[in-house]
This record gives sequence, C-alpha cells and structure tokens, in this order.
Amino acid sequence: MALKFAVNNSLSAVTSLPTAVPTGSMTLLQTQTASSSATIDFTSNIDSTYDVYCFKFIDIHGSATSQLKCNFSTDGGSNYNVTKTTTNFLASHNEDDSANELSYNTGRDLAQSTSDMFISSTLKTDNDSSYSGEMYLYNPSSSVFVKHFMIVGNSMGTSPRSIQDFFAGYGNTTSPIDAVKFLMGSGNIDSGDIKLYGIS
Repeated sequence: MALKFAVNNSLSAVTSLPTAVPTGSMTLLQTQTASSSATIDFTSNIDSTYDVYCFKFIDIHGSATSQLKCNFSTDGGSNYNVTKTTTNFLASHNEDDSANELSYNTGRDLAQSTSDMFISSTLKTDNDSSYSGEMYLYNPSSSVFVKHFMIVGNSMGTSPRSIQDFFAGYGNTTSPIDAVKFLMGSGNIDSGDIKLYGIS
C-alpha cells in the first residue's frame, strides 16, 4: 500500500488532502421534536446509504419517573420486535456527595428478548431534569451479520445525581433493520429532540 502525503509543510498551510484519504462526515438526515409523544419513530432514512447511523438525544424529558427505551423493526415499523442481547453499566455521583457508584446493572440487560430495551437510567420529572446522549447503529442493512449498537448518555437521576450510562448489544437478526422506535417505559416523552445522522 502506497503512503499518501500532504505536500505542505504545516497543518495551517494544508489546502487539500491527497486523493484516497478518507475525511469522514456526519450528515443530518432527520430531526424529530417530542411534544407529549407516546413514541418517536424513525421509519425512513435507515438503509444501505451509510454503514453507521447515529441518533443524538438532546434534553429528553419524560412525563413520568421512568426510563427512555428503544426497539428495532425489520418491516418498516409495522412491528418493533427484534430479538436483542444487551449489557449496561453505569457511573453515578450524588449532588450532595453522599454516594457514588460504578456498577453493572443486571436489571437493565436483555438476553434474547424482543422487549423494548433500556437506553437510560430512571429519569426525574423535575423541570430542569433531562437525558442527553447518543446511540450508534452499525451496518443495519446487512443481510449477513447481527446488528451491533452502542449507547452512552448522561441524565439527572432520582436522588438527584449525575448518571452516565453505557449500553451495548446486538439485534440478533440477519434481516435489515429499517426503523427505530423510542419511548418512555411509562408516560410520554414530553419534550426534547432526537436527531438522526448518517456517518460516512
């Protein structure tokens, strides 16, 4: 493999990259804004155009003390019932410095389940409380491999406390995933934005 070099002497002087050097970019495909929404469904723009898709959660606020959840579809959103195996660990720290934690949460993982999966810890309903984070879905259009995903986010927990959650897993299907649904475990998504990006 031949090495590619920029011919300029400093980064500030680089005016163009050599051919075949990948630059990578995120393309905003869709934004949905919650307004007392039972679910937020992305039923388009998830196809073979990109190998990686990213959902960004911005100040998600629920109507009830509950968790943000997610599920996948292989039939355009008619059914959200993909079999999934997931993991979850978290780091947390109380506002009053009374407790901190780093733990694996067995109550929020799935083992070959079609249920909606957790993507956050329990969220407060206080006016200033919300959840923000991002989820990466890899090669959802593959007809060969299972569908891997990783999620990281931060929320104000019920103590109150800062909770950073790490979720990961795979949809155990070789059928293309073409739709994704977000919802609260109970109540509605009162407010917040979810943005879908394609990554090249």
